[in-house]
Amino acid sequence: MRKHRLDPFSLIAGALFTVIAVLYLVASLGDRSVNGRIVIPVTFIVLGVAGLASAVTAMSRRNR
Repeated sequence: MRKHRLDPFSLIAGALFTVIAVLYLVASLGDRSVNGRIVIPVTFIVLGVAGLASAVTAMSRRNR
């Protein structure tokens, strides 16, 4: 199998959506509820930070 470069944005996005899915699954098993007013903005903030980090990393690799 051929190796490829690590894509941090995809890794963070996949992990984030997995955590959110597990959070909703655990909440549905009990009496708890998940507040969407917090989950959705935090998701966008984390994805934005991951996108910026990925862009900065790509720019620094090009300048080498």
